[in-house]
Amino acid sequence: MTITSFAPTGFEGEIVKVEVDLRRGIPGIDIVGLPDGAVREARDRVRAAIRNSGFQVPRDRVLINLGPAGIKKEGASFDLPMAVAVLGASGQLCPEGSPSLMVLGELELSGAVRPVRGVLSAVLAAGAGGIETVVVPLDNLAEARSAPGPRVLGIGSLEEAVRLVSGNLGPEETKERPPDSGVAEEDEDCDMADIRGQEVLKRALEVAAAGGHHLLLFGPPGSGKTMAVRRLPTILPDLLREDSLCVTRIHSMAGLLPPGSALIRRPPFRYPHHSASPEGLVGGGHPVGPGEVSLAHKGILFLDETAEFHRRQLQALREPIETGTITISRAGEGRWFPADFQLVLATNPCPCGNLGLEEGRCVCTRSELYRYWKQIGGALLDRIDIRVPVSPVAPKTLLEGQGESSSTIRQRVSAAREIQRRRYEGRSFQVNARIPPGLMGSFCPLTADAAESFARAMRTVRLSGRASHAILKVARTIADLAEKEVLEKDHLYEAIQHRRYGDKDFFWESF
Repeated sequence: MTITSFAPTGFEGEIVKVEVDLRRGIPGIDIVGLPDGAVREARDRVRAAIRNSGFQVPRDRVLINLGPAGIKKEGASFDLPMAVAVLGASGQLCPEGSPSLMVLGELELSGAVRPVRGVLSAVLAAGAGGIETVVVPLDNLAEARSAPGPRVLGIGSLEEAVRLVSGNLGPEETKERPPDSGVAEEDEDCDMADIRGQEVLKRALEVAAAGGHHLLLFGPPGSGKTMAVRRLPTILPDLLREDSLCVTRIHSMAGLLPPGSALIRRPPFRYPHHSASPEGLVGGGHPVGPGEVSLAHKGILFLDETAEFHRRQLQALREPIETGTITISRAGEGRWFPADFQLVLATNPCPCGNLGLEEGRCVCTRSELYRYWKQIGGALLDRIDIRVPVSPVAPKTLLEGQGESSSTIRQRVSAAREIQRRRYEGRSFQVNARIPPGLMGSFCPLTADAAESFARAMRTVRLSGRASHAILKVARTIADLAEKEVLEKDHLYEAIQHRRYGDKDFFWESF
């Protein structure tokens, strides 16, 4: 008997066939097909689960093949399909017809079924492979039913799985996918109205959110950098359904979806510590899994205290920033994951942190300042569209009334994102930050005054071609927020103001 299962490797995963053959010999179970330790240990879990569920363990030599044999099989999601296949081969269950069936689940010794990772990818792969029915653990049912395609059924034990495959599970016992699926996540308990003063900072956050632009905040400790960035997700619109499926799929492959959860509707916000390993940041490990850059797909990757990260880790961000994907190559295998994220950096202006404080005294030498900013690197900084110096707020300002709420700002950001969605419909990008150089002229038209001002500014400031394009992209976003189709002079001036630090001067000169 053959049962189909799924190997959660890379982003797309691989459909696996579980084949069982019974032959004469000393009773036992052999598993072939490049199983890892967890899969090899399944022979004992399967034997105990079959016996404790009221079935008979075959008294023959059992050979289980997981094909294709050239792909390494990892994890415990093969327990249930192997048990069902063994019972089918020994004649203890009779499949109803010849169903096109995929089975996923980890077995407890009692026969109960535990949740596994990668279920959403498995359902999508099953649909693409023409598989009609997918059987998943009950705790994975909400996740599995979020995907379009095959019929999805949930079971809680090996006994239920056998009854289902045999066609003996009643309609009232069958947990099928309902027509609707997915629950939106709630925002964190924070709001843009909590930020007092800092009008330039709040405007920069709105522009960055509206266009998906990368952002750098630099200033003394206690000036509100981290607080402001933690509120940036509250002004982002909900994910589109296609993006929601992709984000949920990545988190499922990483095993980060809580049991019973469905689609992730809010953009992810990832906040790794500066002690994170290179594999934790960009992906890798054994087995190869997604890193923070992929977990932040269609959301925000926030690197606080950026200069404390290793230079090698920071420079590894350049490829996903440019391509929106990350490819991880290891001996004998290569995996890719989506990594289209919005990078937000926050750092102090100097190693001691006192530069810019009225009552503080900076003790850093000029060479120490150079080394500090060199840690981030000019190549990465050149890809940051918006740079904002942040200064401490006066105590009197902290007592003033609240400003605009996140919901008010999110309405403007959502309107600007909708303009971009219609403008770029059918293309490979959705936001202004991703406009390729060859299409700048098509999507960033300038008035005559604006074109003259732009040419004069570029001659005066002497920015690189990438910096010039970044200014046009930010100006495009500012115009979208103002619901203007053509870029005007004021839009360009504001974009230059957001960009002007770090190209031809030093960040600390702004204080």
